[in-house]
Amino acid sequence: MRRAVELAARGLGHTSPNPVVGCVILDAGGRQAGEGWHQRAGGPHAEVHALRAAGERARGGTALVTLEPCNHTGRTGPCARALIDAGIARVRYAVADPTAQARGGAATLAAAGVDVAPGPLADEAAAVNEAWLTAMRRGRPFVLWKYAATLDGRSAAADGTSRWITSAPARADVHRLRAEADAVLVGSGTLRADDPHLAVRDRDGVTQPLRVAVDTDATALKRHARILDDAAPTLVAVARDADTGQLPPGAETLRLPRAAAGRGLDIAALLAALHDRGVRSVLLEGGPTLAGAFLAAGAVDKVVGYLAPVLLGAGPAALADAGITTIARALRLETADVTRLGPDLRVTAVPAVPTAPTTTLAEEN
Repeated sequence: MRRAVELAARGLGHTSPNPVVGCVILDAGGRQAGEGWHQRAGGPHAEVHALRAAGERARGGTALVTLEPCNHTGRTGPCARALIDAGIARVRYAVADPTAQARGGAATLAAAGVDVAPGPLADEAAAVNEAWLTAMRRGRPFVLWKYAATLDGRSAAADGTSRWITSAPARADVHRLRAEADAVLVGSGTLRADDPHLAVRDRDGVTQPLRVAVDTDATALKRHARILDDAAPTLVAVARDADTGQLPPGAETLRLPRAAAGRGLDIAALLAALHDRGVRSVLLEGGPTLAGAFLAAGAVDKVVGYLAPVLLGAGPAALADAGITTIARALRLETADVTRLGPDLRVTAVPAVPTAPTTTLAEEN
């Protein structure tokens, strides 16, 4: 099963709106006969790749799968039926499928006489598939907030300069996060200050994420902005009543309601619209105000902070107002990982307790 989890991770960034899945087939004698992973949406599922690799050696054997085999016909046939037809005798799956459409594969296998049961490494299999599982359970994309800051929490200097706070290894790791995400999102403050590109660089075989610019009043995005090149698709989110005459010709726009109070767009509407487009994971890169609004809305599922051994003493903080007015309401995080990248530290943390949203603002910075 650990090998199946490793295989599943190869699909990160390529399979949405589907999950990442890995499968290993053992023959009747317990020897590995085949393996596979879901490589792209619309293509064969992990079980089919593994069964093809195993051939006749699959008969009487065991399938180890990171997710319960699907039980429906979409662009491909049901994996439960493929396993039955191949003569698999035993199936062990790490995580049950939470979707009404696809679950039931275990029951179908059992009805056909296959020895099927939950298997080992459920936590590891769920972790590699956390974006898709979160999207299915919450009905919105998984949101990872990434930021870079000095040790005193500054995201830029007092004069606004912000490039190269962190080292080359840390910046390269950000491209890994982009490659694993379905969409990368920034606000108008970042568009104005940094003219970001947001495409993945220096990684072979990636599926470029959708670049999303939150430009509520359609005033920040310039005609020759780097985000508008053909390196990756781009979507500009604007208010329903915004005058888009200043936007570059041909820019794809998404009109959304403004927040009920304050500036910006409604976060729930933004995430719902992205979910409807098949986006299951969002990398939130842009600005302390936008990050604060997402946190206030209870819409951040993981935080990755890159901390550089640098002190500035002035300049914008990495996080702006998140609707927290007292220490008793502080958002407590659990540290999941600390890794050194060159001179910097990468700290990964998740909310310790799910928090109720205090606002639905998607601010513009």
